[in-house]
Amino acid sequence: MKAADVERAHQVPPRQGRLRVAVVYGTRPEAIKMAPVVRALRRRPDRFQVTVCATGQHRELLEQVHGLFGLRPDVDLDLMRPGQTLNELAAHTLLALDRPLRELRPDWLLVQGDTTTAASAALAAFHLRLRVGHVEAGLRTGDLQQPFPEEANRRIVDSLAEALFAPTIRAARQLSRAGCRLDQIFLTGNTGIDALHWVCGDLPEEPAADEVLVTLHRRESFGRPLRGMFSALRQLAQRFPGWQWIFPVHPNPEIAPAARELLRGLPNFHICQPLSYRELVGRLRRARMVLTDSGGIQEEAPAFGKPVLVLRDATERPEAVEAGVARLVGTAPRRIVAETSRLLTDALAYDQMARTANPYGDGHAAERIASILAGEPFVPFGGVLAQDALLPALLVP
Repeated sequence: MKAADVERAHQVPPRQGRLRVAVVYGTRPEAIKMAPVVRALRRRPDRFQVTVCATGQHRELLEQVHGLFGLRPDVDLDLMRPGQTLNELAAHTLLALDRPLRELRPDWLLVQGDTTTAASAALAAFHLRLRVGHVEAGLRTGDLQQPFPEEANRRIVDSLAEALFAPTIRAARQLSRAGCRLDQIFLTGNTGIDALHWVCGDLPEEPAADEVLVTLHRRESFGRPLRGMFSALRQLAQRFPGWQWIFPVHPNPEIAPAARELLRGLPNFHICQPLSYRELVGRLRRARMVLTDSGGIQEEAPAFGKPVLVLRDATERPEAVEAGVARLVGTAPRRIVAETSRLLTDALAYDQMARTANPYGDGHAAERIASILAGEPFVPFGGVLAQDALLPALLVP
């Protein structure tokens, strides 16, 4: 590595005056993880002029987040269409963003994560030669089909972005191995943990209950795998009648009808409407354990010391698995039943996983991102490495 590369590592060239920053999101998880970034930028009006753009394909869920975090989009593209395909959503997003981006000409366009919105917005900005910042960059499973289409979307955004805000050391290493320049990679922590801290500050304390929180929505599980997981959940609810099973069902028509068909008639299995983010965080704190295929919940539950069984064959967030507070169990019904039963009957096995661990963030990721965009020095997440000369050591396993 050249000395000049090391010297400019973790420095974005500062620009004079206020920076115009456009923040684009479309789904509830994106809005949750972008809310702390918007707040951090707007706390510095002398340095940033922020425009929030919502594509609006998850309107009701987005309104919950907007109310909770005090967000109000400056631009609402209103792209929600019943049953639209991924290609239709991508095309609509590209077309709808073209005019606002041409008029605004932001210094930075920020997108989050791995959605079709993020990939399309990054491409729209790239076509206009605008700089893209990717919040939560570098996550990988190595399999384009898992998760689908998120794995491909994340790689697309990483390849187009000028600033890559990696949430963990593993993510930063993935970016380095993919050929990203050292001066593009910034170890910030995950802004989702910022949002979690934000919401927890306003929640009343509740004792833990004999509840298992369940969330399932991954597109690659639609059809036979999903029905198999529902079969496993039915067996578990029958085997453990003293436990309450809470399932806020995703509104996708591939999920809700099958859930109600295969899980009906169980007095201790509660299928409910999607929870607000505040309610979801409260349920996480109260539950004894979590069964999920959600990436965000894999990050959030360990912060409360809740064991997580990940109902996927691959995860782009292995840090919690490596820390011993999550376990990747796949989608096979027999294994789901066996692993869940073990945690509900073996106190030692449960206690080994029920440890508070937070490998994803410390609640200050958004502040780091604001400092980076302003061209200011910052301390990377973890606080153990200098931000320039020692960064190469960070990227070596």
